Amino acid sequence: MTDFVGRRRELKELREDIARTGLDTLSGRKAKAPRARVLLVAGRPGSGRTALAETFVREVADQYPDGVLRTRLTAPGGESVATERALRGLLAGLGRRTPPGAGEDELGEALRTALQGRRAIILIDDASDPHQVDALLPDTPECLVVVTAEGPLTGIPDVRPCTLGGLDTVSAVAMLTHRIGDTRVATDPRAAEALAEACGGQPAALELVGGWLAARPKAAVADVAKQLHDMPAGAGGPLGRAFRLVHDSLPQPAQRTLRLLPLAPAGLVDSHTASALAGCSVAAAQSTLDDFAGLGLVRHAPDGLFLLPGCLAPTLQALLEAKERPAEVQLARARMLERTVRLLHSCRAMATAEGDDLDADLQELVDGLPRALRFPDRRAAALWLDTRLPALSAAASLAVADGELDTLARRLVAALVRALAEHRGTAEAAPELYGLHRLVLDVAERRDLYREQAAALLNLADLDAETGRTQEALERYRAALDAGRAANDPYATGRAMESVGGAHQELGDWHRAADWFGRALAQALARGERADEARLYGRLGNVHTYAGRYGDALRSWRAAAAGYRKLADVPGQAKALSEMARIQEYAGRPEESLHTCREAVELARRAGDQRLQAALQVRLADTLDRLGDPAAARLHRSAADRLLGDDPAACEIRSGSD
Repeated sequence: MTDFVGRRRELKELREDIARTGLDTLSGRKAKAPRARVLLVAGRPGSGRTALAETFVREVADQYPDGVLRTRLTAPGGESVATERALRGLLAGLGRRTPPGAGEDELGEALRTALQGRRAIILIDDASDPHQVDALLPDTPECLVVVTAEGPLTGIPDVRPCTLGGLDTVSAVAMLTHRIGDTRVATDPRAAEALAEACGGQPAALELVGGWLAARPKAAVADVAKQLHDMPAGAGGPLGRAFRLVHDSLPQPAQRTLRLLPLAPAGLVDSHTASALAGCSVAAAQSTLDDFAGLGLVRHAPDGLFLLPGCLAPTLQALLEAKERPAEVQLARARMLERTVRLLHSCRAMATAEGDDLDADLQELVDGLPRALRFPDRRAAALWLDTRLPALSAAASLAVADGELDTLARRLVAALVRALAEHRGTAEAAPELYGLHRLVLDVAERRDLYREQAAALLNLADLDAETGRTQEALERYRAALDAGRAANDPYATGRAMESVGGAHQELGDWHRAADWFGRALAQALARGERADEARLYGRLGNVHTYAGRYGDALRSWRAAAAGYRKLADVPGQAKALSEMARIQEYAGRPEESLHTCREAVELARRAGDQRLQAALQVRLADTLDRLGDPAAARLHRSAADRLLGDDPAACEIRSGSD
């Protein structure tokens, strides 16, 4: 902050504490392991602890060339931020991707590994739980951790708190001067000192009073000091009195907008959020937020966002509960969530490639949106999604936790999942999608929505499987099967049975894998689902091959090839025949393998699949070598080279059922 004043003594103490000998060393105890030095800035909300920490970090940043990582452990509304989310944010700051569904231990180890050999600063803001702070500490003594909190961090060794009180009078007056200019302070310096005293030297109170005076150039500093001094003792201390001065001067509509702001997820507000909460136009909401920022009631953040100061959140929450009926609060929350859903539809629509047609349902939704909810282009939509993602994720979590807005919560989560998938792709968005699928599961279980339970469990299990947590995936696939049966949903049950088989295959349990693929196949046969039949015959063929049951494998692949032929799926038939040729070769039947492989080559040529053609030509060459015909083998290898060049990886046959 460019307007930071005072605290020179505290800044000096923090700098000296970096190199100070640890308490364990002084007492003769040997530390368990080298860890980063932890510095604590302690003070009540509104004391300027975050501003001091940020200023200190800027002053010493050149000593830590690997940069500054930031995280906040308490949301503006007072809710604790999950340790996993904090760890993911720090790892993202290091450019490290995190596996979806990873727990605190795995993420903590990843962070410690990423920081090995680095000199970086971690700034942990608004900590309340020392155990949570401990989970974020790197085992790297070259790193520095700066924590802000209201009190001590009991349990973390070698931490001496730098405890903040109010600013000294000179610094407090300087802060007022920065807000209202020199003239009024120079005209009556004693009044300025009295006002600083009435604010208790508290930076947040001085910010509010300074903002109020800045908006009223003709107001006398002495009059404001007297107003604060004369307020009743129960007004909530200096910060409470300063807030009351500002709040009571606002027009009634602005007062109501202000007291609704604690409903904003993660304390992040933009014009759309404020507009939906207050039921006013977007332009009016933007003007009100700008006024609030000038008064110090909210803080400017990048990309059109405003941040609700955590020190004001308890006061605003108390006002909200005292002044607004519960039904009105719920209506405001519902309006905000509905607006968010509509913005997500608009955001998703902009991800569609130029010239492509939108899904009919999405097109209908977008056509009904007013101009204010539309994005000018894909880049603007993607930027909105990136900058609002913390608030969007918090909105989804709060909507699900509410329990009374489940329909809206389901729509919000679905819209966010689709927008993320369209803009980022499912692989990149996997960590966020994992959390969203868990929210869907929470609502589905609460409402006995078995079809949605099955879908959420399948999605979570797929993400578990992709990150190597096969046993966890297997348990979720089984739960999805139960939910699919309860919903009488043949798609979910068939998909779950096949996935259970796939998990057993990954675990090397060929017998159980074949059993579950067989169950899924029986259902597909009973329902006449020909594409599923062909694919499942192929999966059975693979498992039998791994188990060395070549006769069963050949029968399965022959059935798969017949299924693809009935579907007129020439590439699928070619791949099935190529697998048959491979198994015939394994079984010691090279002449049959040669015949089947030639048939597969012709089908691959008809399908225009040059990669498969080349791979089959190589297989033909290998078979001919075994049959004692090297000249013919060379011809087929030359044909493969002409198709795809000399890249051996291009000639590797992969089954379409893998």
